[in-house]
Amino acid sequence: MSDKFQKEIARLKRIEGQARGIAKMMEEDRYCIDILQQMQAMEAALKATKQKVLSIHAGCCVQDAIESGDTEAQREKFTDLVELFGKVNR
Repeated sequence: MSDKFQKEIARLKRIEGQARGIAKMMEEDRYCIDILQQMQAMEAALKATKQKVLSIHAGCCVQDAIESGDTEAQREKFTDLVELFGKVNR
């Protein structure tokens, strides 16, 4: 397992716990606003994790392609990012 994702894996495990907690709140018929607040917290944590993985990608995969001088690899990494951001904006 890669060391570069250790913190993000730990974050995702906490997010997983948050999701289970939210499901339990729903099962217990807790106040909707409390549930929604927990969902917002979970979404914020997921967004922060996604941002960190993107940063790792830019500092690792994209940088490697740039430093390689391989225009095909550079084009591929750029296309991957364009497609990713296109999906986000749908």
